[in-house]
Amino acid sequence: MRLDKFLKISRIIKRRSVAKEVADKGRIYVNGKLAKSSSEVKVDDTIKIQFGNKVLEVAVEALHESTKKEDAAKMYRIISETRREDNEN
Repeated sequence: MRLDKFLKISRIIKRRSVAKEVADKGRIYVNGKLAKSSSEVKVDDTIKIQFGNKVLEVAVEALHESTKKEDAAKMYRIISETRREDNEN
């Protein structure tokens, strides 16, 4: 499944266009490698996303073509969620 689609369906990022923009700005890593919005995501991959001063790292648990709001959180498991200091790059 495409990275931008996974982020939207899992509701980590609300809109696919926003997910694409974040990926294309170099703020998303899949398994430690810089990812594009078109990068393929598989079960057991780790995704690290930089949102401003917050860094979210998740593990992909399941892939679904569509999902209900209450089932979206079952598609991933949060590994870590940290805040970045202003002096970090």
